[in-house]
Amino acid sequence: MSLLLSSSPAKWFKCLAVILTLWSVVSYQAGKAQEPGEGETRALLVEAILAEDDDQQIVLIQKLADTGDSLLETVFEQWKRGEVFVHTTEGGEKIPFTLENPESEAPSAAIKIIDAEPLTGADGGALSFVAKDLTAVDTSRSLRKEMKNAVDFLALSAKDPKVRAQAAKKLGLTQNASYIPVLERRLSVEKNKGVKENLREGLAVTYLAVGTKDQVIEATRTLAKVNSLAGLGFLKDVIRLQEEAPEDQRDEEILAAAKKAELSIENHFKVSEFFSTAFRGLSSGSVLLVVALGLAITFGLMGVINMAHGEMIAIGAYATYQTQVLFVHWFGDSGLGFQLYFIAAIPIAFLSAAIVGAILERGIIQFLYKRPLESLLATWGVSLVLQQSFRLIFGASNRQVNSPGWLMGNFDVNDVNMGFNRLFIIGFAIVIVFGTWVLMTKTPLGLCIRSVMQNPHMAACMGIRTAKVRMMTFAFGSGLAGLAGAFLSQIGNVGADMGQNYIVDSFMVVVAGGTGSLVGTVTSAFSIGVVDQVLQPFLGPVMGKIFVLFAIILFLQWRPEGLFPTKSRSLD
Repeated sequence: MSLLLSSSPAKWFKCLAVILTLWSVVSYQAGKAQEPGEGETRALLVEAILAEDDDQQIVLIQKLADTGDSLLETVFEQWKRGEVFVHTTEGGEKIPFTLENPESEAPSAAIKIIDAEPLTGADGGALSFVAKDLTAVDTSRSLRKEMKNAVDFLALSAKDPKVRAQAAKKLGLTQNASYIPVLERRLSVEKNKGVKENLREGLAVTYLAVGTKDQVIEATRTLAKVNSLAGLGFLKDVIRLQEEAPEDQRDEEILAAAKKAELSIENHFKVSEFFSTAFRGLSSGSVLLVVALGLAITFGLMGVINMAHGEMIAIGAYATYQTQVLFVHWFGDSGLGFQLYFIAAIPIAFLSAAIVGAILERGIIQFLYKRPLESLLATWGVSLVLQQSFRLIFGASNRQVNSPGWLMGNFDVNDVNMGFNRLFIIGFAIVIVFGTWVLMTKTPLGLCIRSVMQNPHMAACMGIRTAKVRMMTFAFGSGLAGLAGAFLSQIGNVGADMGQNYIVDSFMVVVAGGTGSLVGTVTSAFSIGVVDQVLQPFLGPVMGKIFVLFAIILFLQWRPEGLFPTKSRSLD
């Protein structure tokens, strides 16, 4: 003890590291020993094969089904085909085995079931037999049925909860009465909430077909409670059979319970579909918001009607595509390198569109301030030139941008489907809006931008380089459109004319929200995006957009300055 106390701190750390290492190894081995593995499965198989009583064999097979070991499917199939045999040693030990090639007429090597090793004789040599010279282990009809059930139930014991949940639903939808005991037994030991819900759903669907009156009524309540879309069709079958039955054979309680459950499930999914559509509208509105933010700056603040704004979206999308191509070339189409390409593509898309915007402003726009008709025609011509350039460089066909793994997939919240890519778009749009607000209201650059846009002559007298500020402002608005293109590449294909689908909508957002108003742009973008998506299932894509456009026209007739008009001395 005194030796340890007098030791240096380095020796203490070494001792602690050794103790922790030994403890982790012992713990791992203990956990590994407690985990049921293939050896335990094979031992149970041997015990089931050698059991002389059918009832005992059935109990052991049911126990084997709970292991979820895929080995069972192979051995059970061999057992049912009569390809499992028993070798008795000189000492009286019975060893179940199979043949390596049971169909061969020549002697085939015997493989022990207990360890998958060759069967050897007393002299240590490997034994071989011809299948037709052996007596196979017998199976009864009930035993074969139990083995089939065990194979069907293997997925119920899989390690992956998703696999167990799918198996529970799949088995329940067969409405096989023989599955009820196993499903109930699995329900009693299952810990995962989602799997338990699927087990209850499967049992309820089965009871609809084979249960007593009380069980059928309880099954309808269960299906309504779990909002079972899969069970809706079976409920409709129950309702149809009851309504078609003669009055003296019709059960009004079952009919009423089934109709109530049907109505509950249908209402639930109507609400879920509405919120799923609204969520898609939020993501579409987020893209529209980023596009419209750039337009709110170039059109709302600067007064430039830029018909090439849609092509800035395409530049951002093509920049994202090209970034993906480079990362795949450098790092391959999998691994960490590919997973990070979209992170790198975001600033690249912004800078690409911003540089093109700056060139456009210096080359054309600076000569057309206060001349809206000329700027409209000039930027429309630039739009056509850029579209043709995209086709010449990247081809006429659309380009596919693959999402990284962390943007793929989705999850459900009360049956409302939410994709990771759309959630990312919504979240990043919020960040962009906040960043734009900070830039315009809390920084010297934002103060310069607002002063130049409101009174350029006074700003010039104060020493502000108005030409440079205008160029940076136009570049920033174009860069935001490039960001929108990067986002759009994750939910659709990249094409030369992809931006044209958003240019009209973005102008509507800016005008309806209030020219130059950040709050108005945000409110209008989300409103138009959500309303458009909600109306499309009822009116169709074309009529939905027409209805939204008509509503905006009526709104502007009533309030031409928009939702949140900008107030300043220069504008009043």
